[in-house]
Amino acid sequence: MAIRLPGIPHIKRTLRRSLSSSETLTVPKGHIAVYVGENEKRRFVVPISYLTHPLFQDLLNQAEEEFGFNHPMGGLTIPCDEDSFIELTSLLNSS
Repeated sequence: MAIRLPGIPHIKRTLRRSLSSSETLTVPKGHIAVYVGENEKRRFVVPISYLTHPLFQDLLNQAEEEFGFNHPMGGLTIPCDEDSFIELTSLLNSS
């Protein structure tokens, strides 16, 4: 059962989901690109301040357990579904 938060559409717009154009491949200063998804991986650009939050660190620990330091996408891959990631980042964004 998923928790639905009213700010999810706003968070989806706030998260900078990258597309395949060369302009969007640039990661702004103070942000990091992560790949999220169980089968199809999508690229998100999130603030580096998320890296110090305990909930995000749990995801990083899961990524370490699943992938070690060999990330198949060439970047940080987080093993969770996209909706859960968006819900998590909405919580981090509101705190």
